[in-house]
Amino acid sequence: MSYQVDEKGFYGEFGGAFIPELLYPNIEELQENYLAIEKSPEFQEEFHQLLKDYVGRPTPLFLAKRLSAKYGAQIWLKREDLCHTGA
Repeated sequence: MSYQVDEKGFYGEFGGAFIPELLYPNIEELQENYLAIEKSPEFQEEFHQLLKDYVGRPTPLFLAKRLSAKYGAQIWLKREDLCHTGA
C-alpha cells in the first residue's frame, strides 16, 4: 500500500483531507504562499523563534529558589505550563 502524497494532497486510495468547497481557494492561496516562503532563512528564523518563545520548545527549566532553600536542595521545575499549545 502506498502512502505517498500526490499533488492534490491525497495519499493511498482514500486518504486526504476534507476541505469545504467554499474554502478551497483560500487553502490553495495559503499553500502557495507557504511553499514560497517555507525555506527562506527569514521564515525559518521566525518559525524557530516562535517555537522557542511562544510554544516554549524546548521547555525551560526553572530553579525554584525559595522552595530549594526551604528544603535544602536544588529543586528545578520543568515549565510545561509555558507551552501555549494545549500541553
